[in-house]
Amino acid sequence: MSKVNPRGKPRDEEKLSDKDKADLKGDYRDTYIIEQSADDKGVGAQMEKNAQLIRDYNWMKNEIDRLQGIIWGGSAPIRSWGVAQYGIESVMPKVSRGKSYAELEALDIREKNQLDRLEKYERHVYALEKALDVLKDERQKIIYDCLLDEMTYRHIALHLARSKYYVRNQRNDIIGQISQSSQINAILTGEKQVV
Repeated sequence: MSKVNPRGKPRDEEKLSDKDKADLKGDYRDTYIIEQSADDKGVGAQMEKNAQLIRDYNWMKNEIDRLQGIIWGGSAPIRSWGVAQYGIESVMPKVSRGKSYAELEALDIREKNQLDRLEKYERHVYALEKALDVLKDERQKIIYDCLLDEMTYRHIALHLARSKYYVRNQRNDIIGQISQSSQINAILTGEKQVV
């Protein structure tokens, strides 16, 4: 068990003054404790990967729109996948939004790489949006939503009337819950789940 500051650098308690040592004992000071055992190293790597995905959420959505425009000729909202249509819309002929199997086979290497990247980003964005269902606490859902909107700890703290250290601790808890969710991990890795 080691004490680290928010930037991840270990603190040497022998070099701290008595006042600084007293500050370290406070609830929400600039330090927090990270416990790392042999089992936690794999979980720690998964947590860091999920934290990076949360930071990358907005640019991945922008890249999905760009790639869909290149590959399919337009974008389709992720939420509309598999949505049934009713009434006259259901019987009207539709233009195929996708490419046929022959067209997919004829794609060059660059287009195939773009298609693979598009599928990976769509999977990651879907997992991040689905992760909201994993969270139990309403404040954590709000913090997670604000993190996806790229709000800073300070802005989230002002919004919730809490400290930025509270927000950071809740963020760590959120990332831990997401990392432990087998459903989210299966979506991120592209594994099929049996219901």
